[in-house]
Amino acid sequence: MAKRNVLIAGESWVTHTTHQKGFDSFTTTEYTEGVGDLRNALERGGFKVDYQPAHVAARDFPATAKGLARYGCVILSDIGANTLLLHPDTFVRSKPLPNRLKAIHDYVKGGGGLVMVGGYLTFQGIEGKARYHGTPVEAALPVSIDAHDDRVETPQGVNPRVVAAGHPIVAKIKGKWPALLGYNRLTAKSDAEVVVRAGRDPMLVAGAFGKGRSVAFASDCGPHWSPPDFVKWPGYQRLWQGIAGWAAGMI
Repeated sequence: MAKRNVLIAGESWVTHTTHQKGFDSFTTTEYTEGVGDLRNALERGGFKVDYQPAHVAARDFPATAKGLARYGCVILSDIGANTLLLHPDTFVRSKPLPNRLKAIHDYVKGGGGLVMVGGYLTFQGIEGKARYHGTPVEAALPVSIDAHDDRVETPQGVNPRVVAAGHPIVAKIKGKWPALLGYNRLTAKSDAEVVVRAGRDPMLVAGAFGKGRSVAFASDCGPHWSPPDFVKWPGYQRLWQGIAGWAAGMI
C-alpha cells in the first residue's frame, strides 16, 4: 500500500436544461467536475491522486479490498451508494458482481483509509437518496448516518469550531475558519473523536476501524456548501492534506 496514493470518486455531474422561449424550446447539456480544489490541495501536499468521476466510478471503482489496497486513502465525495452498488453489468445485464460497499468496508478494516465528504449525494443526502445508512460503508465510518434527508442548510453561514486543536488533522491550522453554507447532520460514534463542530453538530470526525482509519467531513470540499472564501482560505490545503494524511496513517 502506497500511503500517498489517493483515489477520489465522485464530484461530477451532468446538467440537462430545457430553455423555453414562448412556443418553442430547446435543450442543452453540460458536464461539470467539482474536484479541482480538493485534488490541487492534495497534489500540492505530495499526494498522487487518481480521480474517477461518478460515471467512471460506476464501472471502474475497484471491486475488492485487494483492488483498493494500492491506495493509502479512498475519498468518496458526492457519489451515492447506488453508483457503487449498481455496476452497469449488474444493472443492465443482470450479472452478479462483488458488493463494492463491502469491499470498502474490508479495505478499511484491513488497514486502509476512508474519507467521506459531505454533499447532496453522500452520507444520506437530499431526500435520503445517497443511501449510505445501514451499509457496510457506514460501519467503517466514525459516524452514524440518519435514515432520512440529513441536510442542514445554513444560507446565513456557519463557522466551524475546532474542539480538538491537538488532533494531527488540524494541528497546523491556525485562526478562525471561514463560514460554510451547509452540511450533513451526523452522529459521532462513541469511540470516535469529534475534531470540529458546526454549532452542536459534528463537522469533522475521525476514528479507527479495524486496522484502518476513517474520517467524516460533513460539508463540501467545494461549491456549493463550500463558498469561495473557504476554498481560498490558507487553511484549506492544510485541512485536506491533514485529513488524507491521517486517514492513510501518515500522521
